[in-house]
Amino acid sequence: MSDALSRRDLLKVLGVAGAGMIVSQPAEATAAVPRAIPVALPSRPDGEITALTSTSEVFIPPKGREYNTFSFDFPEPSVAFAGYRFSFMVYSHENAYGLDQKGMKATISGSMMVLTADGLVWAGGQERRAGKLTATFRREGDVVTWDTVAEMDIPIKTVTTVIRGIPRGRLSFSGGGFGRASDDEVLVGYPFSGGDLFGGNTAGGMGTPLAAIQVADNQFISIATLDDRVRTKRFFFQPGETGFRVEAIHEAEGWLQQKRLAVPGWRITSGTTADAVIQPHYDRLAKVYHLEKWETRPDVPAWMRDVAMVTTLHGQHYTGYIFNDYARQLEILRWMATQIPANRVLAFLSAWDGRYYWDYPNYQVNDRMGGEAGFHRLVDEAHKLGFHVMPMYGTNTANRNQPAFRKIADGAVAKIDGDAMDLNWVDWDNDRHQEGWLAYMNLGVASWRQWLEGRISEMIGRFGVDAYFLDIVGGHANNTKADMHEGTRQLVLNLRAKHPGVPCVGEMSYDALLEFIPMYHVGVGSRLQPYARYFQHLSLPAPGRGSSGVHEAGFGRFDPVTLSLSPSAIPTLNVVDDTFSKYRDVMAAVIAKAKERAGIAG
Repeated sequence: MSDALSRRDLLKVLGVAGAGMIVSQPAEATAAVPRAIPVALPSRPDGEITALTSTSEVFIPPKGREYNTFSFDFPEPSVAFAGYRFSFMVYSHENAYGLDQKGMKATISGSMMVLTADGLVWAGGQERRAGKLTATFRREGDVVTWDTVAEMDIPIKTVTTVIRGIPRGRLSFSGGGFGRASDDEVLVGYPFSGGDLFGGNTAGGMGTPLAAIQVADNQFISIATLDDRVRTKRFFFQPGETGFRVEAIHEAEGWLQQKRLAVPGWRITSGTTADAVIQPHYDRLAKVYHLEKWETRPDVPAWMRDVAMVTTLHGQHYTGYIFNDYARQLEILRWMATQIPANRVLAFLSAWDGRYYWDYPNYQVNDRMGGEAGFHRLVDEAHKLGFHVMPMYGTNTANRNQPAFRKIADGAVAKIDGDAMDLNWVDWDNDRHQEGWLAYMNLGVASWRQWLEGRISEMIGRFGVDAYFLDIVGGHANNTKADMHEGTRQLVLNLRAKHPGVPCVGEMSYDALLEFIPMYHVGVGSRLQPYARYFQHLSLPAPGRGSSGVHEAGFGRFDPVTLSLSPSAIPTLNVVDDTFSKYRDVMAAVIAKAKERAGIAG
């Protein structure tokens, strides 16, 4: 994926129309899997150590899409357990290390095996270095688990488990559909926006760290983490003639610099149905992250459960072009109130605060849009009609050119290797080059969290808005400064304490966000649907020419069926500059469909 990845491309990957969790495989996922895929994977006795390398049992050169790999044979001495073979790689911030086979020992006791490795190798085995790794494996029926501890005299960045014995088949990630079988190498990361998607050697992402393989009609295997915190994970599937070489990758918290890294457990599950190998992961998520059903979540006010439609009222584009100022937005809402009970509608105000993204992080009402008096009138009159109003904020974006930036500059993200992470994947001004003035911000840093909390809190207190929207809230990045997920959680909990009954809505999600954010802009996937709801993206084409409004996606093809009848999304009507003046009949038709779906008479 290139550095020029646009948000349009990203949102296609994320599935803004409600496809759910990301699946890196294409639409051929519905094709039938063969009844049996011939496999000839040798069964080896538990504890046997085999001298393998990074190129063993995979296609060299690759037959399909490929990723960065060593151009030589790196030692991967592997130990057999439960029909699989396991090896490990340990990464510092300056090099890659494998296990020294001379120091490896496997001890078996019943259904448990402990692998100890004393010594590491580097330079493809040409050099040795002190270090230790201990991996404890357990087998219970069709489930194999292991946890790992790695130790070096320098901070450890990443520990990878290399797994062989996984048959070739169709892949699924985060419980999504199974893609077509191919010779492509596949790389996915969690959380799905963890810095790698925005320029890097990454193919796609996951909303939860779970990979599954359909080997045959009644043969499925899954690989999942047993972690109870949000920490970066990746899967790399490298095909060979009959099986995959799989990397299950755990990346340490970038701000801790640990010389002894205890890697949370991994689990391989086999079963005869997809549900048998996928659902246990989701059952565990519900317990780990204390997920509550939508119908009983205490952070969902009654009015939100009754929302039958969302209308996105596009405000001011990055360039300053105004689609709908405050007065025009109020005019639109007054008309909508004649078409549908206003208390069943959430009015989403995108780019209410001036030039979209350019004026981040000021979050102040804009004079050109109508000023403070105009915004007060919009919110007050909307409330009298019965509407609920939600303004938009950037969770992790701030313009370095704004004077306020100096107060929050220490919140800018440095990735785990120390390089700056910018929001530089959009060409806002159409000069055919991505802009570079937006810093990517970390809510784990107190200055940024307190700033954003203050801006949101002031808008709630002064204007009485009913909810607040956090753009790119799922864009988690492992970094050198602080825990971004915990910072996000703290922001939401602080605002909830200050303003009870004013919920947070997020753009995209990953599993742990559902603990404290109940509604999203992008689908959460069918297995997490019981815990949250979502409406449709502000970039979806508006009636008429298909403008994406303030978003950078330009024009698309308007599809009233998508907007009104998507089975799992709350119907959403996007309103741009000419929607109300030229396509009011289409607006009325979409509203009528939303009413019909919600069972609203008249």
